[in-house]
Amino acid sequence: MNKGSEGVKQEEKKNSKLQSTLTYMKNHWQLYLIFILPALLLTLIFRYIPMGGVLIAFMEYNPIRGILGSEWVGFEHFSRFLSSPDFMNYLMNTLKLSVYGLLWGFPIPILLAFLLNRILSSKTKQRIQLVLYMPNFISVIVLCGIVRILLSPTGLINSLLGLNTNFMTMPSAFRTIYIASGIWQGAGWASIIYTAALSNASKELKEAAVIDGANIIQQIRTVEWPAIKDTVLIQFIMSVGNIMSIGFEKAYALQTDMNLASSEIISTYVYKIGLLNGDYGFSTAVGLFNTIINVILLISMNKIVERMNDGATI
Repeated sequence: MNKGSEGVKQEEKKNSKLQSTLTYMKNHWQLYLIFILPALLLTLIFRYIPMGGVLIAFMEYNPIRGILGSEWVGFEHFSRFLSSPDFMNYLMNTLKLSVYGLLWGFPIPILLAFLLNRILSSKTKQRIQLVLYMPNFISVIVLCGIVRILLSPTGLINSLLGLNTNFMTMPSAFRTIYIASGIWQGAGWASIIYTAALSNASKELKEAAVIDGANIIQQIRTVEWPAIKDTVLIQFIMSVGNIMSIGFEKAYALQTDMNLASSEIISTYVYKIGLLNGDYGFSTAVGLFNTIINVILLISMNKIVERMNDGATI
């Protein structure tokens, strides 16, 4: 009876606190409005209002006439892109870069987080983290310049291998260069969220596992992995949802006339058609197609993970 009455009292305290918080917010709604309004306006102006520009994908857009004065062509631009002889090449290049990058790049931050979690000395751990995080703060263009210099015929890689090969002109090497440089730049920074999630792992369970003779793999599987499982699933869903959204800057900066067979992706194609050639309607249609594929992949992956989780949403 005492335990039951204590539980009722705690529930009443929670309800009273919630009620008082709601009353305070109601009485001081102007304060919350002042803080929320700027962010809300910025989101509306720069995120939602520009979505009206999607109409350009269905028009023969003329910048002088504007959206209201341009000719409506319906799905003509989509049909033109899908029937283009280069459509499959651009699509496959985009998918290969994304899928291979996801398969190779996604597990690396998780492994780094597990390794960092095993370092007992906080000073040593901080120094290693500093080294791993530093590449993330290098500009993409600067990174591409470094890659070009290292892989040039007179660069460090050729000097070490005793070769005289220009790797930047090889279509077969482009994907490896793109993915490897991306992993080097972003893996350390991406491991932060997993390192933070691992801090929730029970130390008592880990100590008990060590006492029971569990090896490192068993400790990770039984104690550490459950602590970051949901975080990994959320990150994976978001990564799959952006699988078609390859950064234009890096692909374009690493692109040469000789490696176009592998480096020409949808985002670089949109840039060339839209901004360089001035075909705004067609480039918008291609970009919209890219976005639709992303949305389909995101919803599909979310459903798959939900089924794998026995119907529980993440």
